[in-house]
Amino acid sequence: MSMENPPPPALIRVPIRIVVLVVVLPIRMVWDVLTATAHLLDRTVLRPAGRGLTWLLVAVGRGLGQLFHHLVARPARWLYRSVLAPAGRGLAVVGRFLWNALFVWPWVGLWRYLLVPVARYGIAVPAGWLHRTVLRPTGRGLVRALAALGTGLGWLLPRLGRGLATGTGWLARAVFVWPWAGLWRYVVVPVCRYGVAAPTVWLYRRVLAPLGTGLLFLLEKGVFVPVAALLRYVLVPLLRYGVVVPVLWFDRYVLNPVGQGLGWLLPRLGRGLAVGAGWLARAVFVWPWVGLWRYGLVPLVRYGIAVPLGWLWNRVLVPVAREIRDALAVCWRVAGFVSRAVGRAVRWAAWTLVGRPLSWFWRSVCTPVGHWIRDAVWAPARRAAVTAGRVARETLAGAGRAAREALASARAAVRQARRDTWRALVGGARTDRPGEPDVARARTLGSTTNVPGAAPAPEISLRKRG
Repeated sequence: MSMENPPPPALIRVPIRIVVLVVVLPIRMVWDVLTATAHLLDRTVLRPAGRGLTWLLVAVGRGLGQLFHHLVARPARWLYRSVLAPAGRGLAVVGRFLWNALFVWPWVGLWRYLLVPVARYGIAVPAGWLHRTVLRPTGRGLVRALAALGTGLGWLLPRLGRGLATGTGWLARAVFVWPWAGLWRYVVVPVCRYGVAAPTVWLYRRVLAPLGTGLLFLLEKGVFVPVAALLRYVLVPLLRYGVVVPVLWFDRYVLNPVGQGLGWLLPRLGRGLAVGAGWLARAVFVWPWVGLWRYGLVPLVRYGIAVPLGWLWNRVLVPVAREIRDALAVCWRVAGFVSRAVGRAVRWAAWTLVGRPLSWFWRSVCTPVGHWIRDAVWAPARRAAVTAGRVARETLAGAGRAAREALASARAAVRQARRDTWRALVGGARTDRPGEPDVARARTLGSTTNVPGAAPAPEISLRKRG
């Protein structure tokens, strides 16, 4: 044992081991008695009972399985194969026919013979004719007129707006382009993309796209081209050179120098104020509590609570607990030795007082009496029972043969009475030989050649035979 944990003195060790032995010895003896009783019950009661219960459960399970097979499974299989499956197939055929008759064929007929002809000859054909004969010539005329008007305006407006475009270009961009571009990029586009576009894309692809293709062509040639030309050659130059250029000059030569000066001054001023406020906050809120923790609470807890508790734990509680643990181990082994010695003494006393007299009584009294009963009583009784059983079997066999012969005679008498009744009703010669009626034999007119498979008849006429 190390010097840090010295062994306790004998004044502590001996009383602890005596007390532990007094406490542990009854517990160990009770434990050994319970263990021996459990082993005895396991060998004599639990294992045989378990085997018998297993055999009983297996037999009952097999019987229940056979009963279930013959009373439930086979009738259910026959019911399914002979009744439910044909009925289900018939119901499936009827249900399929009813489904087609009620929900498929009416809609197919409605689509094929009503909606398709109405859509084809009531909408598509008139719309095609209207497009070919009215809308297309009208659109081409409008396109030519608008093209001529656009050519004239394209020659006139650039020369008229070139002077105004320079001054108003920047103004128009700052007033009309940037706000609307920001609104479009950060408000309209997200709202339209995630709130409107996704739900309406299906509607657009399936309905609006085919309809809008034609309208887009008309709007493009009639509205978008003139508006784009007006925006490009009039409004954009006006906004660029009238608004944007002056604003950029003001930002570059006025606002930018002022902002740089403020940007150089304000960080340094803020940094100085932050350093001063930091030192003031430390002096007011941090240093007093740090001093109280470091020079007041820590020494008090360390030298007033932790050190005494550590000494008590290391010098008193740990040695006592270690000694109790060692005493428990030693006393458990000693109690085992004592318990086994007591068990051997009890077993010797039980064998001497009970077992040996019972063994002598079994060998000297019960065994001779059992042998005499087996040889003088049981063996003759068994032989007499075997003989009586053999005689009973032979008697039963003779009675069975007599009963079968009586039944055979009764069947023969009934058969003969039936033949006599039939002969009395329809006529015919009586035959004493039981069995099938005689078949007329073939006549050969004295020849030795017979018909194959037929017995030769005698050469006496039927009239003389009577």
